[in-house]
Amino acid sequence: MAGLLDTLSVKRNVLVGVAVGVALAAIVYLVRALELLGPVGGTRTYPVLGADGFFLLLAVVLASATTLLVASVLTVVSAVRAVRASTE
Repeated sequence: MAGLLDTLSVKRNVLVGVAVGVALAAIVYLVRALELLGPVGGTRTYPVLGADGFFLLLAVVLASATTLLVASVLTVVSAVRAVRASTE
């Protein structure tokens, strides 16, 4: 199992995924929380956590989903390359 994980570069793929996910979530959170694109129209209220807490939770979900997506895509690319290299 360890050999397969090394061959597919899973550890590197997860680290890249985490970096991309956290960066994307931080950018989106800052744009929304600091209203860098201007205030959002509407009168929505966030009773339990407030707007900042709600958008922080959304940023965590975005970061984890992006991490999973990026790591999965990179691992599939590594698998395809490994299969092509073994057939040559």
